[in-house]
Amino acid sequence: MANSSRSYNIIFAGTPEFSKTTLAALLQSRHSIKAVYTQPDRPAGRGRKLTASSVKVLALQHDLPVYQPITLRDPNEQKILIDLKADLMIVVAYGLLLPLPILQAPVLGCLNIHASLLPRWRGAAPIQRAVLAGDAMTGITIMQMDAGLDTGAMLYKAECPIRFDDTSATLHASLSVHGANALLTTLDQLDALTPQAQDNSAATYAHKISKEEAEINWDASAVELDRKIRAFNPWPVAFTHLGENVLRIWSASVIEQSSSQEKPGTLLRVSSEGFDVATGQAILRLNTLQLPGGRVLSAADLLNSRQTDFAVGKILG
Repeated sequence: MANSSRSYNIIFAGTPEFSKTTLAALLQSRHSIKAVYTQPDRPAGRGRKLTASSVKVLALQHDLPVYQPITLRDPNEQKILIDLKADLMIVVAYGLLLPLPILQAPVLGCLNIHASLLPRWRGAAPIQRAVLAGDAMTGITIMQMDAGLDTGAMLYKAECPIRFDDTSATLHASLSVHGANALLTTLDQLDALTPQAQDNSAATYAHKISKEEAEINWDASAVELDRKIRAFNPWPVAFTHLGENVLRIWSASVIEQSSSQEKPGTLLRVSSEGFDVATGQAILRLNTLQLPGGRVLSAADLLNSRQTDFAVGKILG
């Protein structure tokens, strides 16, 4: 399909690092950014200092107008956006609901970059849920936004395999680049693309991740626990208990052995290679861990400093 040379006047809406990749790509394209919308500055870090979003920082570096409304339900805020007279609004992990007047404001509507192959994993946490479910493939969907939650017609899809060692962090990085590239391709072909309705009967929902979900239940299989550890890296980080201490688990690997006769959660073997733990099925080797107030350490480094804490036969959980 031949690419269009048409350029669009765009309002960009996004907040986290994932969104920044797309804004950076648009800034290098032939398209014009009329304004950038991002969430209000939030307290961050130990000092809880008000901190600008990644998108705002990049926008200001390029002297773009930045808007940070608390809500877009306010008619005054809606008028400001409508008066920008944009061709398109590109929305990437913005974090605010877009009411109907906003969805209808741009001449060609609002396009969203969603980090899954819709209709699978609609909702807030598509990357984590895909890893947690053991999906072999995910990707990016460019869709026309409507009043529903990730229910709009699809314009373009790009697949991205999930490797056996992918974490949410590594997949997030891959999909941010896929998303930017997919959007530029979509804009090149926009006049020729036919929107495709989603099959609602095939939809799954990616519920928001909670810290409570990250607690390890050793009765689960080693494969399931490995997925959980990878899905919850870098947040909220899978954890278990070692005595009275919370032990955060940043990485692990499945040991292909028959299940231990020991109670799930039992430390079976302790070495510089890792800490082998009995699970409901097979054995899980803990590779990278963190104790309260401490740094993230390899099993070898943690063993050197806290050897007595990790004795064979101890029960985690």
